[in-house]
Amino acid sequence: MLDFDFERMLFKIPPDKHTREDITHILGEHPEVQFVSLVGLDIAGNDTDERIPVQLFIDDMDEMLEHGVQTDGSSVHLPKIAELNNAKVDMIPDKSVNWYVDYNFDNVSPKTGLPVGTLRIPAFLIHNDKAEVGARVILRDAVAYFKSELMALLRENPYVFEYINGADSADDIEEIVITSATELEFWVRTPEDKADKEQLSTSQELKEQYWKRTYGPVRTALEKTLEILDYYGLEMEMGHKEVGGVKSKITRSGRHDHIMEQLEIDWKYADAMQAADNEKHVKYVVRDVFNQVGLSTTFMAKPVEGVAGNGEHTHLGVCARTRDGRLISLFAASEPEEDFLNPIGFGSLMGILKNYEALNPFVSPSIDALNRLKPGYEAPVCIVTSLGHSAHEPSRNRTILVGLVRDERKPLATRFELRSPNPKSNTYLVLAGSYMAMLDGIRSALRAQKTPKELEKSLSKKVGEEDFYLETDRQYRSEKDVFEDYTEEERSARFGRAPATVWENIQGFVRYPEKVAAISGDGKIFSPASIESYAAYAVNQWKTELHNRVIPDYMRDIREYTRHHGDDATDYDIDNWAKINELKFEIAKSSLSKKSLLARTKEALDEGRFQEASDLQLELAAKMLKLRSMYSLYRKNLF
Repeated sequence: MLDFDFERMLFKIPPDKHTREDITHILGEHPEVQFVSLVGLDIAGNDTDERIPVQLFIDDMDEMLEHGVQTDGSSVHLPKIAELNNAKVDMIPDKSVNWYVDYNFDNVSPKTGLPVGTLRIPAFLIHNDKAEVGARVILRDAVAYFKSELMALLRENPYVFEYINGADSADDIEEIVITSATELEFWVRTPEDKADKEQLSTSQELKEQYWKRTYGPVRTALEKTLEILDYYGLEMEMGHKEVGGVKSKITRSGRHDHIMEQLEIDWKYADAMQAADNEKHVKYVVRDVFNQVGLSTTFMAKPVEGVAGNGEHTHLGVCARTRDGRLISLFAASEPEEDFLNPIGFGSLMGILKNYEALNPFVSPSIDALNRLKPGYEAPVCIVTSLGHSAHEPSRNRTILVGLVRDERKPLATRFELRSPNPKSNTYLVLAGSYMAMLDGIRSALRAQKTPKELEKSLSKKVGEEDFYLETDRQYRSEKDVFEDYTEEERSARFGRAPATVWENIQGFVRYPEKVAAISGDGKIFSPASIESYAAYAVNQWKTELHNRVIPDYMRDIREYTRHHGDDATDYDIDNWAKINELKFEIAKSSLSKKSLLARTKEALDEGRFQEASDLQLELAAKMLKLRSMYSLYRKNLF
């Protein structure tokens, strides 16, 4: 499998080689790279992919590098911006990041004996020759704004250097450095195999798969994936089995079949833009490599109901490069045995927590994303953090939204882990919104001249206690198991009620204008037009998926719930079936006098009554869960 001479292949062109001369020379030495693709990124996180012959690109390189390639609104998703009658969009290359080569392992060139490659050049989107739009633009501007504003805050509040090791004043700092990373979880399976939910759930409860040895094609593909990604310079750190999965079966021919396993791979951090680019490229390589051994992959947040979903924990760090070339942490406490964080670190964490209702729409914009965020699957459901039982007694609470990662011996490792994103989240917007939220908290903490002890007290406040920054009616820290030690009512009272539908989540843009102002930089970073465009995309996606996928899937399941008892039925069977049939009719069968839940939901969506549709979606989900449980009990009592 994938038996190529990787040493002969081109995998990336770094930023310092983005001159006409270097590009021409590199492509000339690598005839296996036959195409170039400018990769524009829209507001939804979709990227473009086209095939420009290498020689045409070389001939027109000056024009393409300066003015890009023109497309239209049909190839990118920019609702409310690039409409049908106003659709001119240009893709302008980004010369500040790595350009990776995407290989087609199914198309081997007879001339080179190597797979055909396409040089993918990340690009910014320009609408109507003037407005820069899309997720990539937003992240670029957020990073620049964060760095500029933080440097200004350091100069205005020199007291903070009492709590930072390695610098005495802002004059010692050459530049602010942002460090970001994502962890990628995904499911692999043999095509056409259906999940046995009970087996998967039992295996998960018994921890039969977590970090266990991989076998057969899964092991081969995982090892090959790590090997290939290292050629891209991503500095792979680990690949392992995750909690989900069941043992595969071996056929008479010795092949593995009925494969259904969950995996995770991790790689080194980078600056925010490169980290987002890396994650997108990693997913392409994973899918291509596993496909070579006959396995399909899914990055859906919740591909199998009732079993652990795929997370993509996102790591957020900030450090500074001093004028003498050293890197120092801007989060780590100067006395790590006494304090968890310095004021910048505490302010960053508080900013994410306070403003999360305006950040959450970027993290979880789909039905699939919210299906993962349910109690019991190590996925966060509350806006709450954990620091540890004490500064010198580290702990990792896996039930909270955003956690502190620290190592007293390695100050630069101090960072925050946002646990709510999934592989389908738009990492560009998640990072942009997170760093803008962090900046809001830093600004408030430093301008109030707060010490680490004072900020820890603020973060540890109880419901009803007033604070200089955090909200009075909320609690933000818990060292307890959020799922087990609180009831649903207690969680909502302490940490706020989590949105249960996409519509509820998107309403965060409406209900919390002050938080939207914080993460948008008062419209400088996320413009009103980009917020409106993103909201339109998310609502339309939710409406379409609910109408055209979820409701038909419910109807298909209901049709499969048929009567199976015969003459040997007991009164228990007959009573169970009567209750099932009654619920089936309530959910899916309309009459002249009464519409079914499915019909009412469709009607609300068609007529734009989205709050009603959102409420009906929740009612439908609850009754379908009840119906599945009732049917399972009914079948288990039959011979």
